Amino acid sequence: MYYVYILGSPNNKVLYVGFTTDLLRRVYEHKQGRVLGFTKKYHVTKLLYFEAGEGYDGVLSREKQIKKYSRFKKEQLILSLNPSKKELYYELE
Repeated sequence: MYYVYILGSPNNKVLYVGFTTDLLRRVYEHKQGRVLGFTKKYHVTKLLYFEAGEGYDGVLSREKQIKKYSRFKKEQLILSLNPSKKELYYELE
């Protein structure tokens, strides 16, 4: 299974779009500061949105598509599945 996900900073001002084969592990790594770079620098650790798919190429293509979205369109995507912008990570465990 492959996942595309959107993380937010604690105040949801900063968004990050990522791709992984293990959503729980990857979000945990973001939360622990183990992912160097953008997400660590801006404390982007709150899982706001994710999609799952079986095909690598399709999900990778979807990640690239979402990364090109405007901020407004990313917000709309998040709100379509998570209207309160709550942390979804703990619901996955």
